[in-house]
Order: sequence, then structure tokens, then C-alpha cells
Amino acid sequence: MSCNNFILPTSRRDFLRRAGCGFGAVALAALLRQPSLAATGLGAASAAKIARRAGRAKNVIFLFMEGGPSHLDTFDYKPLLNALAGQKLPPSFKEPILAMGEANNPILGSKRTWERHGQSGLWVSDWFPNVARYADDLAVIRSCVSDGINHAGGVCQMNTGSVFGGRPSLGAWVSYGIGTENRNLPGFVVIKDSEKEVINGSRNWGTGFMPAVHQGVEFSADGVPIRNLDTPKGLWPVRQRDKLDLLAELNGRHASSRTDNTELEARIRSYELAYQMQAEAPGVVDLAKETAATKKLYGLDVKETAVFGRNCLLARRLVEHGVRFVQLYSGAGSGWDSHTELETNHSRLCRSVDKPIAGLLEDLKTRGLLDETLVIWGGEFGRTPMTEQSGGRDHNPTGFTMWMAGGGVKGGQVIGATDDLGLYAIQDRLHVHDLHATILHLLGMDHTQVVYHHQGRPERIDQNEGHAYTKITG
Repeated sequence: MSCNNFILPTSRRDFLRRAGCGFGAVALAALLRQPSLAATGLGAASAAKIARRAGRAKNVIFLFMEGGPSHLDTFDYKPLLNALAGQKLPPSFKEPILAMGEANNPILGSKRTWERHGQSGLWVSDWFPNVARYADDLAVIRSCVSDGINHAGGVCQMNTGSVFGGRPSLGAWVSYGIGTENRNLPGFVVIKDSEKEVINGSRNWGTGFMPAVHQGVEFSADGVPIRNLDTPKGLWPVRQRDKLDLLAELNGRHASSRTDNTELEARIRSYELAYQMQAEAPGVVDLAKETAATKKLYGLDVKETAVFGRNCLLARRLVEHGVRFVQLYSGAGSGWDSHTELETNHSRLCRSVDKPIAGLLEDLKTRGLLDETLVIWGGEFGRTPMTEQSGGRDHNPTGFTMWMAGGGVKGGQVIGATDDLGLYAIQDRLHVHDLHATILHLLGMDHTQVVYHHQGRPERIDQNEGHAYTKITG
């Protein structure tokens, strides 16, 4: 038997495989079977390597309105819009660089009715009457800024921190930083509201240069969240277990000489995860177990709200069972993009998500889960105060709104501000890098310590530029 000791090992795993004729790998395999380590995936960094403080948030539900919702018609009240409607942008305002290249367009007034809500008196438009009931739970960030002037760059940066593809997604960083709470379910799940493709596709929930085990798992939008999960008829559990063990052995031999191929390791892990999910996942995604009152709370009884309501209810069930990061897409395929007919487009989309989001907040509060679940709402950017064509608004990455609730966030507060027309962020300007750093902060992580070394460079979600807005916790 040749031990191949004369070959220099290229990694710690390779060293263990070769040392003592491979007996070092036996110890490694035993360690990987321990839930505390194996939960982070083969070859992945253990969460124990990243120091955590006592963050209240344990899970994240990111409600992504793809296409760019208009902050000027939802959560950032600007009376001057109507006062100057039809006029050109005042000379005191710097003319912005617009995605569609148009210039000198007149200001478009808002047709919304605005009211103050809750003890905090937060302004919310009539497009979100149900969410408005939870104003005292919301931290509305009105000074968000992005570098992405178009959808491809904007969606990419909001998800990965960069306008260029190839970097790990926020959910992957969270998975890498703190691992998963449930070995029988994915740590990061993505659910769209239709079968339409999100711009940039799966790169939005990919891992880039990070181990592929941290990537998001896309659930289906057609009513059957996890396809092909049922055990084939006639296949007894013992036989299936034996088949998977044999497959794992063969795959392990193949992977032993390819230690740098993280996608191969992730694929091997996925077979075992799929087997474990067969026991637990069907019960988690089975909404039939929910009461009629709960389904009504999310709007499942109305066609217009049923799809996003189902996804919100599923998100609650997933975090309840230990899934760390759930991202829900509304308007998959840039549905919130409103270069024309903003009234028609946003009216329909707001109605489809308002009640489900309110139901999610209520359900999380009732179950005592909101304190440990960080809920985030927003898109890749906002819209301009100027009209584009036929009552639409162009992209606006220089000042837009997002909100957070739960997970240690102090509700009933407004963070930052845009100018009087909502064009530029002028107070407590928070770049996407700052938002990502703040999310990790709420999860109990110092974003400067969540580092992955790639090609000799220490990489972070914020690309070494972000600062956590710690005042969000009050």
C-alpha cells in the first residue's frame, strides 16, 4: 500500500488525507459528522471561527421588490412634489444622471393620500394601509444610496455588494458567518412570486468565490415549493440509505483529489441534505396545517394577495424551523419598474404585497418571533421626482427608502432624509455597503470580522467600505 508521503500536500484537508496513510482523514470525517460542525457544510468555515456578540436577530426575511418601488409614493412624503408638479427641476438641484438618458423632464406629482400612523406618527401613503398599522415597529431608512443606475447593477449590488457579478450574496455571507440552525433544511432559501427570471438570475443568491455550500436554494413559485422530494414508490428507507452511503463513498473518492472544487463538495452535501429534507421539509412547507384564520391573515383567501401571501407564510414557517435567511421576490423580472403608468403598476403590486406583509409582521409578533427575526423591505433603488413618459418615473439610486422591523430594530423611527423632492439623500446617507454592515450588526456580527480570504485578499460583504448604523437599535 502506497502512502504517497513524498507528495507535498496542497491544503490542510490534503494533509490529513495523506498523513498516516490517510488516518488523519478518519478523524476529520468523525468531526464532520458532529452537528455543530457539519451544519456549515463540507469544507466551509465553521461559525465558531467568527466571534459574535449578543445580537437579537437570528434570522432574516428580505422582502425584495424587484424593479425599484417609488419611495415618493409609499414611505417618503414630499408635499413639494405636488406644489411644483409640471415644472422643471429648480436650478438649486443638480441634474441627475438618468438611466434612460432623458433630461429637463417636468416634476411628476404624487396622487397618493398621506397620513401619520402609530404613536410615532410615521408618514405612510394609502398604498400601504395594512403595513401602516405596524408603523411603530418600522425603522424607515429614507437615505439609502446605491451605485447601480440600471437594474442589473442595482439588483446585483443590493444582493452582493457589487454592481458586477461574481461576488457572494448577502444570504451566503450570513450562512458563512453564523451557519444554520437546522441541518435538515437549507440555511438560505429564495422564493419568487412567479416563474419569471430575476435579473442576473441565480447569481443574486450565489456564493461567488466562497464555498458553494452557502448558496441559496430556490423554492418553486408554482405551489409545490420543493420538487422531486418525495421518496420513489417501492424504495424502502433502508435501501435508500444504503444507496446514499455508497454514493457518498464514491463521490468522496472522486472529491479527495479535487479538494479545491467547492461546487463538487456542495453537490455531495446536497445529496445528504435532500435525504434529510425528505423527513422534515414536507411538513415545513405544508400550509394545510395552518388555520383558516392564519391563511386569511396573509391574504390567501383573495386571488390578488394569495401568491405573495403564501410566500410570506412559508417564510414564517421556514424561519420558525431554523432557516437562517429567506428572500422573497415580488415582481420577479423587474415588475416594479415603472417608466410608464406608475399609478397602474404600483397600485396593483402594492395591493398584492400590503396585506401579506402586514400578516407576516402580525404573525411573527403573535408567535414571539419578531424579536429574533429581522424583516427587511425594499428594492434595488427608488424612482425620480421627474416624470419620464406617460406618468412614469425613472430609476433613482441617489436617494431612496427601505425599512427594517424586528430583530432588535427600534421601531417607530425615521433614519436619514432626502431633499425636499426626494432626489438625493442629504442626511445620514446610508450606502448599500452600510446597509449590509448594519444587517450583520443586527445578527450579532462585526462586519469587519466576517472575512473570507480569496486569492490572498481578505474579502468582506461591504468591500471594506461599509459602516454599521448602530443607532438603528435605539
